[in-house]
Amino acid sequence: MVPREPSLTEVQLAIIGCGQIARLHAERLRQDPRARIIALCDPSRQTAQRLSDELAPAAAVFSDLPPLFDACRPDAAVICTPTLFHFDQVQACRARGLAVLCEKPLADTRERIVRLVEQGPPVLSVAYQRRYDPIYRTLRREVLSGRWGCVRAVTTHNSERWQQTIAGTWRDDPALNPGGFLGDAGSHKIDMLFFVTGLEPLELVAHSDRQGSRVEIVTTVSGQLRGGALLSMNFIGNAQHWREDFQVHCEEADLAIREERLWIGRNNRFEELGELEPGSSPDAAFLDLLTRGAVNEAPAACALPVFDFTQAVLRSAATGQPVRF
Repeated sequence: MVPREPSLTEVQLAIIGCGQIARLHAERLRQDPRARIIALCDPSRQTAQRLSDELAPAAAVFSDLPPLFDACRPDAAVICTPTLFHFDQVQACRARGLAVLCEKPLADTRERIVRLVEQGPPVLSVAYQRRYDPIYRTLRREVLSGRWGCVRAVTTHNSERWQQTIAGTWRDDPALNPGGFLGDAGSHKIDMLFFVTGLEPLELVAHSDRQGSRVEIVTTVSGQLRGGALLSMNFIGNAQHWREDFQVHCEEADLAIREERLWIGRNNRFEELGELEPGSSPDAAFLDLLTRGAVNEAPAACALPVFDFTQAVLRSAATGQPVRF
């Protein structure tokens, strides 16, 4: 992750895919003076126009990429479409010299992710937003510092009222959303496993249930990480509330994210940990890359271990057998 030479002061952006997650990106970008949204693209022109009316009134609206490229000259693109379309859209943008911020998962197959990883410039970042969260950044700092000793176990819990919202959307289509809740919202937690601990998986066994949907809704994972640490992960996609817990049990302390706060447990005492790392967002970090030459903290390469882990989970759940890496 080598810093690049900054070349822009104002970044002209196209947002490709104008659904719910695009709205979040647009809200962030419109508040940053370095960004100017000049184009919006969605197969539903009405959807793109609605986003323009609400958050980007100066942006031109398109229903396909070729007319956008003919009419506009953006410096960069933010891709917010279903997973199946990411690879072709990333390639189309980069072929025209555009830097790209792509929503997760980066692509729908390992081969395609590897191809994107192996390509050179322009810049490609993945929108793993928890990499910029002060709490997760601080947890990573503490774990990787080694001051609390080796990691003995990692336990995570991710619950969300997700299944109740996906009927009739692309998220309930296994062709467009492979892995269901695990591959969609759960991918952030899998990325954090690698980001926070720096450990690779050795073996896992998983169980999964679609709970009446077309994609995976509830998934549990048990495994072992390199160095002997044990792993337990729960992904509950039909809960009645949102919750994320992430605990790293080290030799000298337990470090835990609970209720969106960071805690440390030592000598049977549990207290909040202060001195958090500064935070950001995928959009601000992307603009930092283009205007300040900052380090790419979520390069394409970070998508590969997440994809491999997800596929191993799905394979174990389908066969009922452990999977070794």
